[in-house]
Amino acid sequence: MFSASATFGRRCISTSVNSIKEAKTRALLDKIIRVDHAGEFGADRIYAGQLAVLKKSPVGPMIKEMWDEEKHHRETFERLIVEKRVRPTVLLPLWNIAGFALGAGTALLGKEAAMACTVAVEDVIGDHYNNQIRELMEDDPEQHKELLEIVKKFRDDEMHHHDIGLEYDAEKAPFYNALTQVIKIGCKGAVWISERI
Repeated sequence: MFSASATFGRRCISTSVNSIKEAKTRALLDKIIRVDHAGEFGADRIYAGQLAVLKKSPVGPMIKEMWDEEKHHRETFERLIVEKRVRPTVLLPLWNIAGFALGAGTALLGKEAAMACTVAVEDVIGDHYNNQIRELMEDDPEQHKELLEIVKKFRDDEMHHHDIGLEYDAEKAPFYNALTQVIKIGCKGAVWISERI
């Protein structure tokens, strides 16, 4: 009798521990997919704004190339939102307007300011993706294999965009340090909010 109740107790504890682990994993996946979808949506809008202003400039083709990569990123997370049944952030309409305004606004200051925007955004996103890679590895790298591959690839794309921004004279933008710091603060705030709502 004692043995049967001890076995039952161990099963209950094991089931409870597994349920807690599953809930934590689900919360992690929801957070990552929601915020990355929002971020890639915002990046899509930033490049749309930049291209609207700089389409016929010498950097137009490069902006278009980076925008095409961001569109692929956005489409990937749109697919994952549906597949994994994750609720997107309610702030997509805001990120739509803010992203386009940031892209167009910095482009109106000149190609250097547009590239400074790219450098600032991609710097924050590179760090953000690195943090997510660590979280997924700590949780269960085998279970998250597909998502890890996606996040690593997109992180590398974003860092390539960062380097392109530097190559295209981002640091020559007026008030480069102030401009990039303000954009970084805005990006970090958008990430923090989008992880939660």
